[in-house]
Amino acid sequence: MTNLTEFRNNVAQIAEIDEIILDPVKADGIWVYTSDGKRYMDLLSGICVGNVGHRNPDVVEAIKKQCGDYLHVMVYGEYMQKPQLDYIKRLKEFLPKDLEQIFYVNSGSEAIEGAIKTAKLYNKRKQIITYKNSYHGSTLGCVSMISDKKYNECFQPLIPMIEHIEFNNEDDLMKITEQTSCVVAETIAVGEGVELPRGAYLKKLRDRCSQVGAVLILDEIQTGFGRSGKLFAFEHYGITPDILCIAKAMGGGLPIGAFIGRKDIMNALNNHHPLIGHATTYGGNPVCLASALATLNFIVTNGLTENAQKMGLIYRSKLRHRNIKEVRGEGLFNCIELREGVSWQEALKSCFRHGLITGTHLFNPMCLSIKPPLIITEEEVCDSIERLLAALDEL
Repeated sequence: MTNLTEFRNNVAQIAEIDEIILDPVKADGIWVYTSDGKRYMDLLSGICVGNVGHRNPDVVEAIKKQCGDYLHVMVYGEYMQKPQLDYIKRLKEFLPKDLEQIFYVNSGSEAIEGAIKTAKLYNKRKQIITYKNSYHGSTLGCVSMISDKKYNECFQPLIPMIEHIEFNNEDDLMKITEQTSCVVAETIAVGEGVELPRGAYLKKLRDRCSQVGAVLILDEIQTGFGRSGKLFAFEHYGITPDILCIAKAMGGGLPIGAFIGRKDIMNALNNHHPLIGHATTYGGNPVCLASALATLNFIVTNGLTENAQKMGLIYRSKLRHRNIKEVRGEGLFNCIELREGVSWQEALKSCFRHGLITGTHLFNPMCLSIKPPLIITEEEVCDSIERLLAALDEL
């Protein structure tokens, strides 16, 4: 068993609640097993990473096979690595035809950074627009886009010329102008809980960007790969981004991300020296891509998007409790908003005591995450609901 004091003395990490500390020794499917002999149902999926479940057999086998061939060689284009080509060719079978070319990176933050740099190279503009209370990563560029200054004032000077608009506020779309390089938008807003687009909002956002020549960058880092009940959440709303950012579930448990865009936009990146454009040492790592391809194939061939739709409906229909204000979401991308006066810290601790791993949303801790692996069965969903209701009974 790992000693907590020793761990904290050696590893720089933050834990808000000491009572919620796990010492995992194994993870399998939707379960995480700890050194004290307990098991916990993972309703976070490692923050939407484990869509195909922990230690998915197809993913593990693909990793082993690629490790038998080669690991890192070179990623800047000098080596035509087959895993890089195999992955994008398979992914493009499920993407709109306008999303033509991919740039591989290591994480969601890097995908956002690369997408913004590409947009600026493309239209030679400087302004960035994003949503209030949105989070796109922890690099300095991503942190600069956070609207709440308490999260970024200590890192000043920040990237200038960033404007914030309210999600679902159609009047705010007029702030997108000919000076706007790009709009970085979540398809489903996450920061304050799971907030869905209303009416034709996303279509009007798409139209406004097209009208003024701003690049629409959609952040599907959490909602991608079946989480919303579609392979990508933008499919629900009849739009296509200029650049799509992906990561998290992409690698099936290994670190990888990417941004995919129109060829004319991506050419603005291709035509520059890496130091002027974008560069990464490990992006497109063959082992991570073998894992990513196995993950994508597993999602598609096993109907996980359809399962996400069905299982999500059960959560939203059956989670009723005096301490719940609202349950909302799409597919298996859901949150429980607690009623005013309920302690979210106590709620998390109570869930933990009942064998559930969950968490809160950055800008609204009153919202608990319900985002289990997409392989979850109806029996397991009902089990988790019983545990959740029992945990809320204790508050």
